[in-house]
Amino acid sequence: MILKESPTVTFIGAGNLATQLALCLHKSGIKIIQVFSRTEEAASLLAMKVGALSCTHIPDITSEADVYIFALKDTVLEDVASKTPVNKGLWIHTSGSMPMNLFAPYKESYGVLYPLQTFSKTKEVDFSQIPLFLEGSNEKVMDTIKKLANILSPHIYFVDSEKRKRLHLSAVFACNFANHLYSIADEIIRETGIPFSVLFPLIQETAAKVQELPPLDAQTGPAVRYDQNIINKQIEMLKDSPEFQEIYRLLSQSIFHLQKK
Repeated sequence: MILKESPTVTFIGAGNLATQLALCLHKSGIKIIQVFSRTEEAASLLAMKVGALSCTHIPDITSEADVYIFALKDTVLEDVASKTPVNKGLWIHTSGSMPMNLFAPYKESYGVLYPLQTFSKTKEVDFSQIPLFLEGSNEKVMDTIKKLANILSPHIYFVDSEKRKRLHLSAVFACNFANHLYSIADEIIRETGIPFSVLFPLIQETAAKVQELPPLDAQTGPAVRYDQNIINKQIEMLKDSPEFQEIYRLLSQSIFHLQKK
């Protein structure tokens, strides 16, 4: 399949990633003709923003688009794909952890475009700074997906499904788990009346350091040297939150063991 100079796109999904990806493609001049979501409000809202029609029933998904971007939860991706009407378009999913070949029983032309970033519906992102990880069912499909990806970002990588799964696991630690630790930090500091914003310079410097140093070299804190005096005192301070105590203990041990390697 050869991508037209101005391909038409249907979005299957209207969540965080679908919203930001659709908005970026729309601003770049790509014609989005339809947005599917099982939720009427979500489908209509995104469709209105990109000048598309909305759809809430899988049999009503158009067969006229050149590209179908499946931006769905992993738990429903294969089910929706299996029920999507037959069409001649290129099918692309955006999942970090699902294999490309889940499309194989239903399509000949299919692939993956995985943006390595965290997305929210209401916070615009700069796609030109986001690395995109691509995979295609054959060389022609790969070239086609690359042309679409070039509209979004110059940071393009070709990886297979197994490497992408490992990349996604790494991203869970770097993003989702790190953000959860911010939430815990917010809980701990909240009762003092000190705003969470006082931690912003620390968070920003930590993120900046690992862009210049290997994360292992950038690590600081009592766990590096396993200062049991401080560690035990801080664990005691968390006595009303046994779950936080266990997280603190496990992370301290992990930091110390990695430093020893």
